[in-house]
Amino acid sequence: MIYPTAQSWQTAKQKKALFFGMSGLGKTHVSNLLRDAGDWFHYSVDYRIGTRYMGEYIADNAKREAMKVPFLRDLLMSDSIYISSNITFGNLAAVSSYLGKPGSGAHGGLTMATYAARQEQFRRAEIAALLDTPYFIERAEALYGYPHFICDTGGSICEWVDPSNGDDEILKTLGANTLMIWLKGSEAHTEELIRRFDRAPKPMAYQPAFLLRVWDEYLTENKCVEDDVNPDDFIRYTYARALAHRQPRYEAMARWGVTVEAGDIASVRDAQDFDAIVATAIETRAKAT
Repeated sequence: MIYPTAQSWQTAKQKKALFFGMSGLGKTHVSNLLRDAGDWFHYSVDYRIGTRYMGEYIADNAKREAMKVPFLRDLLMSDSIYISSNITFGNLAAVSSYLGKPGSGAHGGLTMATYAARQEQFRRAEIAALLDTPYFIERAEALYGYPHFICDTGGSICEWVDPSNGDDEILKTLGANTLMIWLKGSEAHTEELIRRFDRAPKPMAYQPAFLLRVWDEYLTENKCVEDDVNPDDFIRYTYARALAHRQPRYEAMARWGVTVEAGDIASVRDAQDFDAIVATAIETRAKAT
């Protein structure tokens, strides 16, 4: 690790950290707190995906829908209006909307072929955005003068890495440039995330093999075909299985950094609290090795 001891972390003139774990456990919340402290640069991987790597896909999809409306089509064709997404750190709905959900078109679903193609676009985009981290570390200091850096990753990071491979390009790059911090949720957190998701299901990104396996299981269990699938029902069906699928992958990734309980990170109120919690996590790792 780039900070092998608690002291090396606490005395570092430039702190560089990265959060990973399930969505909804506080990664973005604490990243925002650090940014608001004034000397931390907040690099949002999801924001980078939506603006740099998938912005054109998202805008073109909106234009495609607008072209179906004669009034809007005439205005677009004459360059009288333009369509673009308004992605912010706090509003990534345009990315989720583009990813969509598979199932019946009558219920707003996508064909599995289209859905899988967009999943692949997202996979490539997320990998590229993660590998941009060293560039943004340098940019944050050279361009803006920020001494500290926090990378806020999406929940699907674990789908694209192989923690058992010491030469995994993503983990090797991130581990060489940041202190990787797993925000570890409890069973209670998982249950609450599932309840929250059940109330308002959102699109997610999945490892291709996992997605196809769960899709086949859903069709078999419900004795249905693609056009019969209610998109929200399938996404709900998949979510709890996705959390169970991801947990051991996050745990394996934690060997590349330190672990902080989600309950502890929830107590962070400022940068000093964050420094102290990370120092404790480094000490805990040192004692366990």
